[in-house]
Amino acid sequence: MSKAQPVFALIDCNSFYASCERVFRPDLGRVPIVVLSNNDGCVIARSYDAKPYVKMGEPYFQIKHKLKKHGIVPFSSNYALYGDMSERVMTLIESMVPAVEVYSIDEAFADLTGIDGRDALGRKIRSHVLRCTGIPVGVGIAHTKTLAKLANHTAKRLQVQTGGVVDICDPFKRDWVLRNTDVSEVWGVGRKMKLHLDAMGIKTAMDLAQADPWTLRNKFSVVIEKTARELGGTPCLELDEPDPPKQEICCSRMFGKRLTELAPIKEAVATYMMRASEKLRAQKSLCKKIRVSIRTGMFNPEEAKYANGVLIDMPYPTDDVRLLTKAAVDALDRVFRPGFKYSKAEVLLMSLCQQGEYTDDLFATSQSADATKLMAVLDQINGRWGRGTLRSASVPEDPDWGMRRELMSHSYTTRLDQLWRVYS
Repeated sequence: MSKAQPVFALIDCNSFYASCERVFRPDLGRVPIVVLSNNDGCVIARSYDAKPYVKMGEPYFQIKHKLKKHGIVPFSSNYALYGDMSERVMTLIESMVPAVEVYSIDEAFADLTGIDGRDALGRKIRSHVLRCTGIPVGVGIAHTKTLAKLANHTAKRLQVQTGGVVDICDPFKRDWVLRNTDVSEVWGVGRKMKLHLDAMGIKTAMDLAQADPWTLRNKFSVVIEKTARELGGTPCLELDEPDPPKQEICCSRMFGKRLTELAPIKEAVATYMMRASEKLRAQKSLCKKIRVSIRTGMFNPEEAKYANGVLIDMPYPTDDVRLLTKAAVDALDRVFRPGFKYSKAEVLLMSLCQQGEYTDDLFATSQSADATKLMAVLDQINGRWGRGTLRSASVPEDPDWGMRRELMSHSYTTRLDQLWRVYS
């Protein structure tokens, strides 16, 4: 009995950041939206109806007048909301298919091999996610991951005709999509690669699918070769297994304003360490070494430049935020220099190991069982009641050095004091 041909689905949230903002603001259902980067710097996301007027990366201060002219509503980035909504969407998808690879915050590949009624399943996924979260998604189905990505693009581009679901396992439908898609829309083909392909007469996805794979490999890379083979229907990419634990964990942020005193910088480093240690415990790792660094702004010619960092060896592998925070904050005394205007701090957890995977020194101190239990309770409380419910005493609730996010919406799903209120 021959092995069933693989079938992949790509489920991708439509204009995810903007859709998250609309879930709790139904009055913005037909209003164009843009989302801004840290410190309200530039545009990092746009709703579909905002794209004709705003380019990605445009600085906010330069386009305020244009946003007002076209009735476009700007939002500061609300990563707590986006992360929580993403987790809800992915959990729903995982409950409906045999296997899932979460590819990014707003898209996931699913394995539909051997499943009948794929189009109906795609529509069921789409309606279930929309009903339970308010987030619209597109579903692309094909025999390879690259074709599934292309099918998903077509589902969004022709949403009225397709209903947001496109299955191109049928060769006739696949070829129609390939002929009617510019090569620049193919997964992995960037601006520079498009120029090279244009010079070879490869204008559409069909042209790339019919190109000689070995020529593409020799001229460019094995990545482009695999892309061409996948467009032709030959699977080269499998559903990835869950990522292994990270070997380093970094948490860094720009301050909302320049800092000249040591005390607020220590608060910032304590705050970043709180977040980094949460990630550390989430992957069940311990940290043997940390690096703390600070720097001034590097682009203002009128400001003096300075950057420095320091490595600290921990007395034993640990995930205890108290020990990690004390080591990081104390280390700042060694790198801080008065007279500078600091713009950023960074915490880097290094030399990570999994619990039970390192050899204890018979005579060395190790993390106590009480500390491990305390960290578990800390994470349980914050997981139930929202991040920051319990935190280190050195972490302020609302610091004046925090990121500038003057247009941020409420954290409707992660903070009790910002729950959506409905009045009768």
